Amino acid sequence: MKNTALTEVHINLGAKMVPFAGYNMPVQYAGVNIEHDTVRKGVGVFDVSHMGEFILRGDKALDLIQQVTSNDASKLYDGKVQYSCLPNEDGGIVDDLLVYRIDEKTYMLVVNASNIEKDWNWIAKYNTYGVEMKNISDRTSLLAVQGPKAADALQSLTDIDLGSMEYYTFKKGKFAGIDNVLVSATGYTGAGGFEIYFDNEHADFIWSEIFKAGEPFGIKPIGLAARDTLRLEMGFCLYGNDIDDATSPLEAGLGWVTKFNKPFTNSAALQRQKQAGVERKLIGFEMIERGIPRHDYAIVDADGNNIGKVTSGTQSPSLQKAIGLGYVQAAFAKEGTEIFISIRDNKVKARIVKPPFYK
Repeated sequence: MKNTALTEVHINLGAKMVPFAGYNMPVQYAGVNIEHDTVRKGVGVFDVSHMGEFILRGDKALDLIQQVTSNDASKLYDGKVQYSCLPNEDGGIVDDLLVYRIDEKTYMLVVNASNIEKDWNWIAKYNTYGVEMKNISDRTSLLAVQGPKAADALQSLTDIDLGSMEYYTFKKGKFAGIDNVLVSATGYTGAGGFEIYFDNEHADFIWSEIFKAGEPFGIKPIGLAARDTLRLEMGFCLYGNDIDDATSPLEAGLGWVTKFNKPFTNSAALQRQKQAGVERKLIGFEMIERGIPRHDYAIVDADGNNIGKVTSGTQSPSLQKAIGLGYVQAAFAKEGTEIFISIRDNKVKARIVKPPFYK
């Protein structure tokens, strides 16, 4: 199992550590509900240094990105971030990722920890453009400082005007006295905040400076369990649960990052699927009757016929009700439709709702 540069810090803080995507990661500190609430109402820090970062550089870097990703990266400008997918050749998704345009010839791709090697090999396979590719994952630390108080908590550490940064933009500059730190107005919680990229050698120092600066704002360390409940309340997909090698971006409701104004891997087949209509759709649902939906539970109709399956589910700490995502046959995907989740052989009533669950 790999460690991040901050693993010892988490252990010393009493975090419960678990194996996640090949890394030893903090799943919780004080408890999921407390940590979840801290991020929704205040500010919390996630160590997400297990994520992967690739630098693509060269005259044809954009051409390679346009070939392997579903979104239109030509719309990016320096300092802009884009959410996208790597479609495979069979209608599914290799991974979802973020594309950062550093300059006209330099891009950073941020990929899921469990897919670093897979994604690298996939992109390299299509690199007939002579683009220089660098995998900087092992030397890069990443902290997600999330919550409505994030800008106030961090502002004393940098000259970058955090409050004026638009969603899905980034700036490079001095942070906690360290040069060349990338600060991005992105995150996976729907609570606002920033993601901060820097070299591993600065990890202990930057972590401790963030906690000193954030102390008046009640800043706390947050584990991966709360990250999961926060992202699910927003209806954000998790790779390996809600999207994978067998789910189409169109089935997953990611048509908004699937742009057919340019050719990309498997674009012709996906365009045909769009024209024909998908047979199943990823939907959000809330439980009407008591019960917590879990990954892979069957979704059934009123007669008990199987119509799909749950991909993510939890008891929402903010809403005090059970919520989930899952795939159902397209005929059952309309908002307001009553469905049933099969929990220990009982049909438990739920209703299809449009995410985000937490408004």
